[in-house]
Amino acid sequence: MLTSAIQFLCDALLQPFAAVLMLRFHLQWLRAPMRNSVGEFVMALTDFLVLRTRRHIPPAWGLDSSSLLLAAMVEMIYLLATMGLHGYAFTGFPLFGLLAWTAVKLIEISLYLLIAALFIEAVLSWVNPSTPVAPMLSAVTQPFLAPLRRRMRPVGRFDLSLFVLLIICQLTLIVPVVWLEQLAVSLL
Repeated sequence: MLTSAIQFLCDALLQPFAAVLMLRFHLQWLRAPMRNSVGEFVMALTDFLVLRTRRHIPPAWGLDSSSLLLAAMVEMIYLLATMGLHGYAFTGFPLFGLLAWTAVKLIEISLYLLIAALFIEAVLSWVNPSTPVAPMLSAVTQPFLAPLRRRMRPVGRFDLSLFVLLIICQLTLIVPVVWLEQLAVSLL
């Protein structure tokens, strides 16, 4: 019973915090406008940790390396806790396997963030296209939708590129990400 409670707390606290850190990384990488309720929430939730880390870890190649490193650390702590709760022996510390598994999980989180942005953008385009969050969602989704829109014409008044990108994201999660995760777990 205690194991289930601790796993629930890890799932409810660590995993979402890693996702918020990854969202911060992606929003800054894609130069998304942060002056909206979502951007302010992400900054307020992560500033206490990211700003302290930035003093020691400078940006690399124009990317927010401190947010990415913190997301990786939180995800690694989550994976270690999950392994420990499921009875992993820890006879030797599997650093390479753990790093590989963490990288795969960050890719998975990134794909889920893109899928969420696509869904929210689709719903808001019908309900409230002029919401303050719309420019941020557009900045996140447009780099991925633009190549598809160049190749696909709208069918009537419907843009199917969003639907095609959702299928591509799901297939990516099903085939290569699952394969990479199995490979990483086998290194443990």
